[in-house]
Amino acid sequence: MAIDTDLTRPSSPPLDTPRLSTRDKLVLFVLCAAQFMVALDFSVLNVALPVLGADLGMSPSALQWAVTAFALPSGGFLLLFGRIGDLYGRRKLFLTGLALFAAASALATFAWDPASFLAGRALQGLGAAVIVPTGMSLLTTTFTEGPARDRALGISGTLMSLGFTIGMIAGGVLTDAFGWRSTMGLLTIFALVVLPLAPALLPESRTPQRPHLDVPGAITVTGGLLSLIYALTTAADHGFGRVDVITTLIAGLALLTAFAIVESRAEAPLVSLPMLRRRTVAWGNLGGLVTFSMMSTVIFVLTLYLQGILRLSAWETGLVFGFQGVMSVLAGSLTPRFISRLGARRTLVVSLTGQGAFIAALLFLNAQTWSVWLATAAVSVASMFHLGAIISYGLTVTSGVPDEEQGLATGLVTSTQQVGITIGIPLLGVLATTSGDLLSGTRTVMGIDAAIVLVTALLVAVGLGTGSRGGRKTRA
Repeated sequence: MAIDTDLTRPSSPPLDTPRLSTRDKLVLFVLCAAQFMVALDFSVLNVALPVLGADLGMSPSALQWAVTAFALPSGGFLLLFGRIGDLYGRRKLFLTGLALFAAASALATFAWDPASFLAGRALQGLGAAVIVPTGMSLLTTTFTEGPARDRALGISGTLMSLGFTIGMIAGGVLTDAFGWRSTMGLLTIFALVVLPLAPALLPESRTPQRPHLDVPGAITVTGGLLSLIYALTTAADHGFGRVDVITTLIAGLALLTAFAIVESRAEAPLVSLPMLRRRTVAWGNLGGLVTFSMMSTVIFVLTLYLQGILRLSAWETGLVFGFQGVMSVLAGSLTPRFISRLGARRTLVVSLTGQGAFIAALLFLNAQTWSVWLATAAVSVASMFHLGAIISYGLTVTSGVPDEEQGLATGLVTSTQQVGITIGIPLLGVLATTSGDLLSGTRTVMGIDAAIVLVTALLVAVGLGTGSRGGRKTRA
């Protein structure tokens, strides 16, 4: 008898999108609102940085720490907190993260000097590192694998993408109207709205047994990620030639290598190496890493191009990305339908291919004003495919994973997301800013970016076995 081992391909005709109960909708609202809030935090402050620096007396070189202070803990502690949630209670840790995020946002709102502001940003990042993996784990354990989870992850992915886009627009509007503190105040209000609702709605979820926490693994992976994120975010502003960048980059790679060795010998590893050897986990996360890193690069470079070459204002640039947000919402409603017909694996490959193709269209940008229409159309459609890749890679990685390891699997998903957002700009974005010709540099970046995405789509298709038969079959 043939047993189909493709866990993402439907074995029966597609079903109608499932109806969620009122309680399910409320649970989904709380979890998605928290994820939206974190996504908003990634971008809402960007436009306000010059005003913030003048108000708090921060030099232009010091302003990078407004971003780095958040990025370091939010990316460095994701895996650790995802595993702690698995062992000691995801709901409990999620609520702790929300409370920490609310308090940190209030501190950043009322900061009286650079040190207090950066402390608030670092604590926001720590809260985000708790909220994201535990929130995703609660979502995947609350909604059973299949159409219900597909729909829930589709809504969550849409709101995360929309949160980043809305943050770019809202940051400028709020800063112009009320000052930079209003951007942090918005996050404080958001957290205080979600926090009282969560305890009554969210179920507790943890593994049935509580093995010891893998302390050596926690130290090496957290140190490695912190070092790597610091090196790459600093290199984005100052280049790779600085001693601290080179030192922390080497340290990060060494610590991550040590982590792999520790995990191969640990009795209760933080990251199960057999899980990493799953095709769905390895190739799915590769697709996620590339879709995030390459799209974040496109948005960064396109922002420079629109304002530096086409001379658009900050508000007009935000409007371009507003269309992108609308298309992302559309993609969020359509992607679960494609997944129900094609399976998550094939949808991931199709999405990466579409993203790469429409990024390639940006090779035709020039200095003429009509290029704004090309830029708007291409980045909007590319973003639709990008969101399809976000949803389908998350489903690919978490499908078939036992509930007791969902925190680990979603921790890997969110770590991939954070590292992807972090590495794209320093690796490719600097080509646009250091080439001496912004237009030529923009085209170069778009060409390399598109090529990487398209090659990755091919590799993922081969690695996941997304052939016409839908996946590898074995005999039993």
